[in-house]
Amino acid sequence: MPDSPFAALLNRITALAPIRPVGRVTAAGSGTVTVSGLSEEAGLGDLVEIRHGRGVRRRGEVLALAQGAVTVLPDGTPEGLSVGDRVVLMGPGQIAPHKGWLGRIVDPFGQPLDGRPLMPGAEPRPLRAAPPPATERRGLGPRLGTGLAAFDTLLPIVRGQRIGLFAGSGVGKSNLLAKFARGVQADMAVIALVGERGREVGEFVSHVLGPEGMARSVIVAATSDQSPMVRRRAAWAAMAVAEHFRDEGNHVLFLADSVTRFAEAHRELALAVNEPAALRGYPPSTAQAVMALAERAGPGVEGMGDITAIFSVLVAGSDMEEPVADILRGVLDGHVVLDRRIAERGRFPAVDLLRSVSRSLPRAASGPENALIARARKLLGAYDRAEMMIQAGLYAAGSDPEIDAAIRVWPGLDGFLSENAPGGVPESFARLAQILEEASAGPGPGPGKGAAPGRGAAAAAGG
Repeated sequence: MPDSPFAALLNRITALAPIRPVGRVTAAGSGTVTVSGLSEEAGLGDLVEIRHGRGVRRRGEVLALAQGAVTVLPDGTPEGLSVGDRVVLMGPGQIAPHKGWLGRIVDPFGQPLDGRPLMPGAEPRPLRAAPPPATERRGLGPRLGTGLAAFDTLLPIVRGQRIGLFAGSGVGKSNLLAKFARGVQADMAVIALVGERGREVGEFVSHVLGPEGMARSVIVAATSDQSPMVRRRAAWAAMAVAEHFRDEGNHVLFLADSVTRFAEAHRELALAVNEPAALRGYPPSTAQAVMALAERAGPGVEGMGDITAIFSVLVAGSDMEEPVADILRGVLDGHVVLDRRIAERGRFPAVDLLRSVSRSLPRAASGPENALIARARKLLGAYDRAEMMIQAGLYAAGSDPEIDAAIRVWPGLDGFLSENAPGGVPESFARLAQILEEASAGPGPGPGKGAAPGRGAAAAAGG
């Protein structure tokens, strides 16, 4: 909290400027507004306020500078604006969080969205800060409990790690993020909801995240109907909030849903200033925007805390080679793939283990634990390769001891991937070891036995 009850109020009063540069609208197109009189004062990314003669006020962001004119993207459509409208330069976009923001929902400008008053903190932060110096950052920290058996064992998350959650729509991505927000060991969570459907923001808070998760979280939300300027700023503002808590020495869990919508908002802004499209419609600057956002998370330097980050990516048709997924995967410390076939079969989280990897391994686990992880992956891989024969009844028991073991162990492993882990990491590994013991016990099943119901066992086990 601020040092005194009046610290936030004094900060807001101090930030008031008696004089601000003013320009005039000289042209308005389908998406942008040209303003004269601010080219000597404005900087790229600065905020402006467009004041129409009928009392209408609209925010905007400076996208391009030229001699005698600046290009502004208004928050919303330019409809209703007129040549000669006043444009007031508000300065660089900043946000000033403090611990009193925990349990609150704010917009990318730091204004409350939950109907209650909210004061800014004492120290404004830039939305686009540089990451900690690369040579001074600590390494990844210890393994974190998540409350989910799969992530406590086979896909460990460690302090300061950055992982991607790759999924199509409707496969349980938001539910999994909420479980992370409630269960991952951290001092607080910062959640960026970028381009989310309006009705789902309240639903996510009330029913998915719940009071327990919300109590230690700050949510920065920009709904899908808002301008690309606001949607892009949502990710930056959330990261700035996470950096504020990190700099105070806290371990922060950062969740972004989703980086794809952040990239789409960036694409709209880039195309508005005539940047050419390249990567399947995305301009070249998209890669830098995505990687710069991801690099701000991770371990801090000595004296700071850490930001453990989970970035969700929407992948249509499980296409892991689409531009945003490909860009982000290259700068992360692991990726988790959710499979629609698994979700349709009713197993959640619908993690495709064979396509997922945590780069915290093998250091995040002991020798015996790594052996259990390797054995589980090997058996699931064996089942995946033999699935068609098993489902068709063409596999004869005893033909391959490893496939026999995989058939025996598959139902237990499939159930394990959906289990909660209230007992933490040790109990989860004990449970995994118990399941794998079944692979070496008893004779192999007969032809076709052990196959998964529905659309195929290998799909459910990560095939």
